[in-house]
Amino acid sequence: MTTILLQRRGHVAEVRLNRPEVLNAIDDEMDAALADAWAHIDNDPEIRIAVLTAAGDRAFCAGGDMAAPPTGRNGLSFGGGLTGIGGRLRQLRKPLICGVHGHVLGLGFELAMCADIIVAADNASFRLPEARAGVIDHCGVVHRAIRQLPHHVAMAMIVAAAPLDALRAAQYGLVNECVPGPTLSIAIDRWIERLLACSPLVSQAAKYAALDGLDTNLADALRGVYPPIEAYKQSNDSREALAAWRDRRPPQWQGR
Repeated sequence: MTTILLQRRGHVAEVRLNRPEVLNAIDDEMDAALADAWAHIDNDPEIRIAVLTAAGDRAFCAGGDMAAPPTGRNGLSFGGGLTGIGGRLRQLRKPLICGVHGHVLGLGFELAMCADIIVAADNASFRLPEARAGVIDHCGVVHRAIRQLPHHVAMAMIVAAAPLDALRAAQYGLVNECVPGPTLSIAIDRWIERLLACSPLVSQAAKYAALDGLDTNLADALRGVYPPIEAYKQSNDSREALAAWRDRRPPQWQGR
């Protein structure tokens, strides 16, 4: 069985975790397949949006496969490079939507937090099981959790393996939207429509600037010069934005 499914629909690439028999736990083969998928998505100029989902009814992802844990590939970190755990971090240029359901555990939780937009089915449950299981290694997931959640909520997950349900996750701003399970794909499609209405180059440039600016203080981030923003000024889409405004019509983005 293929550990992930990669399907393109127009300008959208969907990556689907596909090991439902083990709750989509990530092993070396899946990790390598994710690395290939992210590289393909970033290198294809026709792909503007990435979507990450998972097969099966019980779980988005149960974390690393305890029977065959990922070891990294070509120096990349886990999750195909997205997490920064155990290797080199890869920043996906394209906006990433993640749709989660059921169990979202450990490395799976980390992978979801790497997304730009998270849509959760109402049966999703986020948890860091390390303390309860007595297992800890790179510990990268705790650093994202403590940054993306209120302090005491994150600490309860970190030190006591306390679960966080989808509704509370939405209240705390961890997820963008919590929806009934059967409507998860419909909600994801709404976010896709919102993104496709935007200039793909502006979305990518703004994402780059926002994440790059996190590595410094606010004053330096405000003074920063960001190459994708500078490059956009000479793009066809930049000229199309002005023409569409002048002609009072919706812009037709080329993504170049």
